[in-house]
Amino acid sequence: MASAIVQCLVPGLDGTSTTAAAREEMGLPQTFVDRQPALPLAVDRDLLTLLPARLVEIVEGPDQPFERRLAAGALLALAGDPRIDVFDPTMVDVPAGVATIGTDPDVAAEVASAWGSYGVVEDWIRKECPRHEVAVEAFRIARYPVTNEEYREFLADADSSAFPTSWAFGVYPAHAANHPVWTVSAEAADAYAEWLSGRTGRDFRLPTETEWEYAASGGGGREYPWGDRFDPACANTVEEGPLTTTPVGAYPRGRSPFGVDDVAGNVEEWVATTYAPYPGGDFVHDHLTEDGETYRITRGGCFTRFGDLTRCQRRHGRSKAPIYAVGFRLAESV
Repeated sequence: MASAIVQCLVPGLDGTSTTAAAREEMGLPQTFVDRQPALPLAVDRDLLTLLPARLVEIVEGPDQPFERRLAAGALLALAGDPRIDVFDPTMVDVPAGVATIGTDPDVAAEVASAWGSYGVVEDWIRKECPRHEVAVEAFRIARYPVTNEEYREFLADADSSAFPTSWAFGVYPAHAANHPVWTVSAEAADAYAEWLSGRTGRDFRLPTETEWEYAASGGGGREYPWGDRFDPACANTVEEGPLTTTPVGAYPRGRSPFGVDDVAGNVEEWVATTYAPYPGGDFVHDHLTEDGETYRITRGGCFTRFGDLTRCQRRHGRSKAPIYAVGFRLAESV
């Protein structure tokens, strides 16, 4: 049983992510490194006797050790995670309000310098400038990103071939049923929302960039969902994370002020917005504009990248590098 659970805790990466170049980009040595317990149930064997509802409490318990949260999530993937309902995803109501969006140009250099050792340059931060206020209508956003289990239903029901690159050989990773799906295209994410809308009669879509930042920050301009200092214990990133996706909701200390999980780390998320400068800002040309003038925005950072991408204000896009894990979450108009 223990060896099976080990496999459940270690979903495989896209094969290209095992190359020397990819490991170097993630800041990993070329020798073996692992941040997961070799026998995750050697200590927490009591989890095997618990009902799913209690396992959920452990996964999302901020006072629970991370290894125990991870093991409980792995068991839920096999037993059936009651938090996941394909046709009625858990949504969070976000009230109408005036959101502070973006970054003050006067601090762009300071932000870039703080993350300079990770290769962050000031031009990337200038995409966030200037800081401004936006009136946001009330909307609903999914508490969790779309999971492998949910995406499997879409592929089967819609007879789609839009396999995530993280599914080796296009095979569904049952051991990671309650992990965010990755990497899918923006078009596939849009197709999922359209499919689910058709199946439920509701109006699902991807959130706009402004809605996403509002839901992540709480609207007051905080730098991270949990505050103004990066804390690797609050997000699944390469600094201290297990180097794979994790069950949704397994980083409860990183929950946003509105109660949205996994907006920092785990997987980046497509939004509905195409990159353009903010009012009064400059168009920034970088590696993401090599093949054209625009690209779809991604937000939130992922398990293969560093904490700079978990900043609520950070505007990003899917890079050509295979290590970028991109998923999505749903929104719904009120």
